[in-house]
Amino acid sequence: MNTLERITLAGGCFWCTEAVYEQVRGVQALESGYAMGHVKDPNYEQVCSGNTGHAEVLRIDFDPQQVSLRELLEVFFVIHDPTTLNRQGADVGTQYRSGIYFHTPEQEAQCRAVLDEVQQANTGKVVTELAPIRDYWPAEPYHQHYYARHPDQGYCAFVVAGKVEKFRKTFARLMRNDTE
Repeated sequence: MNTLERITLAGGCFWCTEAVYEQVRGVQALESGYAMGHVKDPNYEQVCSGNTGHAEVLRIDFDPQQVSLRELLEVFFVIHDPTTLNRQGADVGTQYRSGIYFHTPEQEAQCRAVLDEVQQANTGKVVTELAPIRDYWPAEPYHQHYYARHPDQGYCAFVVAGKVEKFRKTFARLMRNDTE
């Protein structure tokens, strides 16, 4: 029996990160949500105001026998820009910050090692925050699997689809097969 692990990532709009990680083999469950804020059970409008302190995040349950935490983080650092503070493309605000929120001390060490490698390899300053997960709240049901349900919606067609395509070209070895 395989034991699943959980990691929570903030890489801008959760529609984008979710659409990519839905493609990754070994990812067993995903949930878009809000974390790291100070308001109990916030809604999307509250988070978008920038006043709750939350980031849009993706909670990922994965089978480490099929995909490693390192591989998930490699994808993370390719599909978003870790050098722009509180911004991903046209999405601006603290809710769009770059963050890795670990669930165990072992994850912290692994995440720190990858983050240090990215910092050394990157000419710009990496602003990705690394912290233990706290104050996680699931996003509203209409945000869950948004790209899969609305691929032709404007933002999805012009922004999310590009991130999915970049993942497919860069990480073909990590693609989920049709039977998963």
